Amino acid sequence: MNAETGYPETLQEAVKYFATDDNALSFMVALRWPDGVSCPTCGSNAVRYIESRRVWQCAHKHARKQFSVKVGTIFEDSPIKLETWFCAMWMLSNCKNGVSSYEIHRELGVTQKTGWFMLQRIRMALQAGTVVKSQMTGTVEVDESYIGGLARNMHKETKKRRGITGTGGTGKTAVQGLLQRHEQGHTKVVAEVVGNTRRETLQGNVRKYVLKGSEVQTDALKSYEGLDADFTHKVVDHAECYVKDGVHTNGLENFWSLLKRSIKGTYVSVEPFHLFRYLSEQVFRFNERKDDNHGRFLAVVQGAIGKRLTWRQLTAQNDALPA
Repeated sequence: MNAETGYPETLQEAVKYFATDDNALSFMVALRWPDGVSCPTCGSNAVRYIESRRVWQCAHKHARKQFSVKVGTIFEDSPIKLETWFCAMWMLSNCKNGVSSYEIHRELGVTQKTGWFMLQRIRMALQAGTVVKSQMTGTVEVDESYIGGLARNMHKETKKRRGITGTGGTGKTAVQGLLQRHEQGHTKVVAEVVGNTRRETLQGNVRKYVLKGSEVQTDALKSYEGLDADFTHKVVDHAECYVKDGVHTNGLENFWSLLKRSIKGTYVSVEPFHLFRYLSEQVFRFNERKDDNHGRFLAVVQGAIGKRLTWRQLTAQNDALPA
């Protein structure tokens, strides 16, 4: 157990600690309301605790006067106990190659469908750790990759329907990443799904996430031509070499390998309209890799507050991609 907080530091300790309903409740209350419980509807501190039902009741007159610690979080309207949620969050935030819904089903005693829904909601909490609070500076690597099944493993009718030819990115989903080198301290990465790899799209993200005047290193993709107007743009042609005079995108290549290992090895198949969730998951673990298991777990639980994802929202394809 952590000497300062008294909270668990390993999965085994977490299972034992959160097996007690009072421990799980007090842990969530302390994180969510460090200055005292307040009504999620009106914000008032005039509340009383109903111990028999483990809920609070607000003294003011309005709808939803009674509330639990789950209201206003990714746990809202979930009959699953907090101890089960916390174990799933611990596993997803700390397992380098991810956790499948079938593993959650086997290890935590829920159905596979429930496990999948839980993981998608936890991924929403993980997105709090992927928000860029300030623009990247110094030396920044920029690269793109393609996510999708291998053409050689597909049925010929599937390849024909998707228009897949050769070994390139046709028929796959494009993602772009930007990585700030460790010269500026802790290496961090930003990655997102992009609709295409045209100049306005890729350069738009560079200008969005990188401070003007910084050094940007890319491959020889023509979409990056013109960045030297705002940045110190250095290029490495992968047809010739992968490193030249200190110019490379190997940091992002490492990140792509981690991402594809988790998708191919653990998740096997990811629908394009859910890909941004799995991308956020890997970005979180990469950016928080210097922290310990306890720290990553705390970050995920804190990220669960103020967010909600319903089954209808999750399964509506047209609403799945972020704005």
